[in-house]
Amino acid sequence: MPPLVDESNVYAADAPNRLSPAVTQDLYRVYVPNSESDSVTVIDPLTYRVTGTFRVGRQPQHVVPAYDLRTLWVNNDLGNSLTPIDPRTGRPGRPVAVADPYNLYFTPDGRHAVVMASKLRRLDFRDPHTMALQKSVAVPCAGVNHADWTADGRYFLVSCEFSAELLWVDTAAQKVRRVLPLPKGSMPQDVKLSPDGTRFYVADMVSNGVWIYDVTANGPRLKRLLKTGAGAHGLYVSRDATRLFVSNRSEGSVSVVRFADDTVVTRWRLPAGASPDMGNLSPDGKTLWLAGRYDREVYAISTSTGALLARIRVGVQPHGLTVWPQPGRYSLGHTGIMR
Repeated sequence: MPPLVDESNVYAADAPNRLSPAVTQDLYRVYVPNSESDSVTVIDPLTYRVTGTFRVGRQPQHVVPAYDLRTLWVNNDLGNSLTPIDPRTGRPGRPVAVADPYNLYFTPDGRHAVVMASKLRRLDFRDPHTMALQKSVAVPCAGVNHADWTADGRYFLVSCEFSAELLWVDTAAQKVRRVLPLPKGSMPQDVKLSPDGTRFYVADMVSNGVWIYDVTANGPRLKRLLKTGAGAHGLYVSRDATRLFVSNRSEGSVSVVRFADDTVVTRWRLPAGASPDMGNLSPDGKTLWLAGRYDREVYAISTSTGALLARIRVGVQPHGLTVWPQPGRYSLGHTGIMR
């Protein structure tokens, strides 16, 4: 994988407006997959206006930037396809047949795409450009969905939503090395590495907080549960890499965690009825964009004050939206895990 820009901060390349030359001509847009409308809504983040909507395959879950930043992939889970979007024009292309693409990631060396085939209980390693299948890895858990990599790229941690487990996966060997159980009834969601690479954070909708794991030579070691709010779901790192934003879907809030001491420093309450889910930050880091999963809307939130800047109507069950372009040299997938 490319060497880190700063070994003390894996997100150093994601600093405000630090755009790769590969994306400087791309449209500045928010792409929102509407899972139960089988569509993608496109928003102009400068005006907060919807500029268009286009049809995709059945039940789109996430819009994922490719490793090389040249394609945005719409994950049509029940449609068994990926719809490519050209980020320079914002237009969709011809769908590519892919089995059960609930979520999509890319290995840090860029050699493989990794499809989270949730219903099939597989991690499918594919060509990152053509999406041709290279290898299927059966997993001993239910509901594989989210992941992130260690700072050196050798391992990645995968959450299993429906069996209260995590998987420790060897990147090069493409093999599950360990299964890490969580307390019964847990429902792990998003996964994020700390800026210094020493800890993983795993959101848990049922435990209403974030599990913190120390990264050790023998793999992750559970440290503690940090309570953030009901339905903890999505995790996003501030552009200065000092804070972690946690969307608490069940209570309609966003918690702000300080990395220095793993403390919740504030909690921003959204208007009644809000259901903040997945999203990402604006390129300058001043706005957090989140899908309102059960309210047919998208939220734009100030990352300095927590004020709601906009509430935009979209389709039914908006899910893993992405904001594009993003700072960074390459994408590890999901809604834009950049390095």
